[in-house]
Amino acid sequence: MKEVTVQELKEMIDRNEDFQLIDVREPFEYEVSNLNGLNIPLAGIVIESDKVSKDKPVIIQCRSGKRSAQAVMLLEQQGFDNLANLTGGILAWKEEIDPEMDVY
Repeated sequence: MKEVTVQELKEMIDRNEDFQLIDVREPFEYEVSNLNGLNIPLAGIVIESDKVSKDKPVIIQCRSGKRSAQAVMLLEQQGFDNLANLTGGILAWKEEIDPEMDVY
């Protein structure tokens, strides 16, 4: 499974790279803090896989990296080959990029 660090993600954002960010946390978690990704909770990721881009890199994130890793595996079983898991999730983003971010 391909992994992307929060530093790499920040650089991609800063360079305005063309990629899709998907947040697989629950809506109430997304409301607390998010990185402006598309919110598709893990339970619905296969059902809503038509919302996941096939023609550009897709980074999947959650709180710690566990649910997003699961989502990557589920989507790879659907034939996706352009996915990366955000290592450490939003907790790593708070720790390394934005200490002011609210997390639970």
